[in-house]
Amino acid sequence: MRLIFAGTPAFAAVALDAILHSSHQVVQVLTQPDRPAGRGMKMVSSEVKRLALSHGLSVLQPTTLRDENVVNSIAGLGADALIVAAYGLILPPGVLSVFQYGCINIHASVLPRWRGAAPIQRALLAGDRETGVSIMRMEEGLDTGPVFTIERIRIESRDTSSTLHDKLAALGAQTIVPALSGIESGSLHAEPQAVDGITYAHKITREQARIDWRLPAVEVDRAVRAFNPFPAAFSSFEEQVVKIWDAELVSGPSAEPGEITAVSEAGIVVACGSGALCLTRLQRPGGKQLPVADFLRGFPICPGQRFES
Repeated sequence: MRLIFAGTPAFAAVALDAILHSSHQVVQVLTQPDRPAGRGMKMVSSEVKRLALSHGLSVLQPTTLRDENVVNSIAGLGADALIVAAYGLILPPGVLSVFQYGCINIHASVLPRWRGAAPIQRALLAGDRETGVSIMRMEEGLDTGPVFTIERIRIESRDTSSTLHDKLAALGAQTIVPALSGIESGSLHAEPQAVDGITYAHKITREQARIDWRLPAVEVDRAVRAFNPFPAAFSSFEEQVVKIWDAELVSGPSAEPGEITAVSEAGIVVACGSGALCLTRLQRPGGKQLPVADFLRGFPICPGQRFES
């Protein structure tokens, strides 16, 4: 197939790399415009753009796909399909209708569960035991299109959004190439999504990452893992914001939610609504992520003090 690929972050770059090493031909890449990032706010290209340019591919970075000139440019390439992975722009009807095999999305969930922007984080927050990758044909609705194939993986007890992202990126790359061959040959057909079990993975905001210590420890643990690496779970301590990167479920004495019941080089034990959590990697404002033993050397904490919700 002649393909156009649309994607932006690392999740998409892994899939693009797999396609580039297949028999399919990528004739153009669409990705988000360069954006300022880092402390120096220098303009940074997406991982997809960097990979595409390293392979000598044409790269287009429109701010919208509703521009008639952009749509005509895409249509003029004569591609058979548009492959989408974490692109970040809405595909209007004018683009959805261009291609013989349609627009094919690599979505990081087992559809119809977790349609939307943040399926990895939402699966972790909900305590799901499995997730996966769905290869689907896109429609105007949000992740509502028929599905060609689904591959599942188990969510492990210590998975974070970071580790799960990497597993799903690899799974998406492994799945998309044979799926495209099956679609082209006619041996793989898209089936409508189930009408039961639909959930939406709404975009994550920074404020949602503020820890509510009144929740059961198991839910706080899920939040710490779901918000690692973005936007990072956090809590207020002595009028400072402390980011919490790693933690473990532990048993502890009964105490008010947020109260610190034990402090050692192994961790800081904090009471929750039920149960307790041992914080093992933290970050103070302007500092680096540190194991708790190193963190405590510059930020003393004592039992009886409190994290605020």
